[in-house]
Parts: sequence; C-alpha cells; structure tokens
Amino acid sequence: MTNLVRVEKENQLAIVTIDNPPLNVISRQVFQGLSEVFTQLKDDNEIVAVLITGSGDMAFAAGADIKEFPQMMGNPNMKETVRESHGVLTQIDQFPKPTIAVLNGMTLGGGCELALACDLRVAEVGVEIGLPEVKLGLFPGAGGTQRLSRLVGNAKAKEMIFTGDPLSAQEAERIGLVNKVVDEGSALNESKKLASRITRHSLQALSRIKKAIDEGSESTLEQGLELETNLFEEIFQTEDVKEGVAAFLEKRKPAFSHR
Repeated sequence: MTNLVRVEKENQLAIVTIDNPPLNVISRQVFQGLSEVFTQLKDDNEIVAVLITGSGDMAFAAGADIKEFPQMMGNPNMKETVRESHGVLTQIDQFPKPTIAVLNGMTLGGGCELALACDLRVAEVGVEIGLPEVKLGLFPGAGGTQRLSRLVGNAKAKEMIFTGDPLSAQEAERIGLVNKVVDEGSALNESKKLASRITRHSLQALSRIKKAIDEGSESTLEQGLELETNLFEEIFQTEDVKEGVAAFLEKRKPAFSHR
C-alpha cells in the first residue's frame, strides 16, 4: 500500500482516505494504492462497507495529476495506461460490498470519476462536482463518459462534459448524481451514520442486492429478472437468512455472521 492512501477500520466499516495534499490529485501512485486497498478489503471478513474520502477540507480529489499528462503524449503504450485507470475504477465499481464516496471538497475530473464508481455519494453543501477536462482540450478518460451518462442520463451528462462547468452539491443532488447533501464539515459523520444503517444487515444480502441492480440495469428486464431469481435462490442457502427469519419469528434482532 502506498503512503498516499490510508485505511482505518471502525466497527464493520473501512474508511479509505486519499492523502495527497493539497488537493488529493489522483496520480498513478494513488490509483495503485486504491487497488491494493480494495484487494485487501474484499477478503476482509470484518468489513461490510467502505467509505472513500479525501484528507483535509479542500478536496475529495481535484482531478488527475496533470503533471503526468506530457509523458502520455506520443506514448505508444498510452492505451495500457488508460486501461490501468479503468481497471482500478472497475475494481471499485464491482467491489462486492457497499461503497460510499464522502465528498468533503472539490470533486473534479478523476475525483468525480472515482465518486461515480462508488454506490452512493454524500456531499457537503459547498462542494463543486464536475468533469472539466474539455477545458484542457480533452475529455474524461477514466470512465466519466460512461458512468455519468448511466447515472444522470445522456443529455445531462453531455451538458456537463461539453461545458466542463461544475455543479453545486444541491444541483448534483437534484439530478441524482449525489444521494445526500449535508452541512459543511459533516460529510464523514453523516456517511458513517448512513453506513451504520447498511452494515447492520447481512453482507450476503447486500452483495447480491448490488449485483442484481448493477448487472440487471445493463440487461433486458427478462434477463434481470432471471438474475434476481438466481440470486434469490442463492440467498436462501445462506446461514444469515436462517438467522434473519428465526430472529423475526422470535421477535429479536438478528445477529448476522455474513455466512
């Protein structure tokens, strides 16, 4: 793990912090750190959900490291570099546990693309969110053109990417880019509260909910229903469903083992 990405564990929650001051730009080293962290957390049986945030109060992540761009120009292996970025964000996107992006400052460019790879997004009231790459003569290359349009629709995604202008947290919430807007300085605590409402449930169920929605939304309704049927059959073979049903019948809180 690089020293630009750190992890803290709290109850059944992991808090992943990008620590690359002053603006937490997402360099190749940060991408590497994120990949290593999520590889470890995937198999950590104590962790049910993950929060991702940026250090300090200026930026969640203010974009990619522009200093790395010149070496990409004319590089015959440029596609491989782009695919590496795609691979890390796809790893987070397909991570089998709920993820929440804690937007505690500027969320631009690669930072926005990282947030889009998470399941949920909580933003502080003063945060600006956007994909300004067109202002440099290029466009989002770490999944932004694909994930943003799937989340907010093609027309709004084109407007944001064509203009490069950021949205306020409130506007981002209105179009469904952000799940919740909270007071300045409170994003982490509010995200922990949200996560606590998630981590009390069985990871066996949560991971299948994520899979059903993510994969089902990219298929036909009939295919999605078949996927749901298969996952529903699987969940009935788990220890947690036995515990959940027994707890309901016995009028007590379930004690899930995530098995």
